[in-house]
Amino acid sequence: MQKITKSTEVTKEFALDFTKKLKGGEILALTGDLGSGKTTFVQGLAKGLGVKEKVTSPTFIILNLHPAKNGLTLAHFDLYRLGNEKELLEIGATDYLGNKEFISVIEWAEKAKKILPENTIWINFEHITENKRKMTIKNEK
Repeated sequence: MQKITKSTEVTKEFALDFTKKLKGGEILALTGDLGSGKTTFVQGLAKGLGVKEKVTSPTFIILNLHPAKNGLTLAHFDLYRLGNEKELLEIGATDYLGNKEFISVIEWAEKAKKILPENTIWINFEHITENKRKMTIKNEK
């Protein structure tokens, strides 16, 4: 599936709507260039999941946990500064990935491709113009 959005607001709305498909245990692997809309998408997901706090990318701490509604937690990973999959495993990522109590969202997920399960939902973000983005979703439910 592909989706083209023309503003950050539309990207957030699309992500908010996307949360209706999520039940817990999903892993969303986000890829794409810097500034292509990954964090904006996560902010929309967070809103749709009922996260009350502000969501920013955990670039320096790698993982933020955000309590959501229905007993779920948004596990927001940012692997930009990671060198390899081993580093992700060392921070205990397997405690969250695939766990039914979490929706795991991973920015720069290509750095962890070898350890992510087959049922991971991959979303690639591309710049088309300054405000226009294309999202390509693979393995969607």
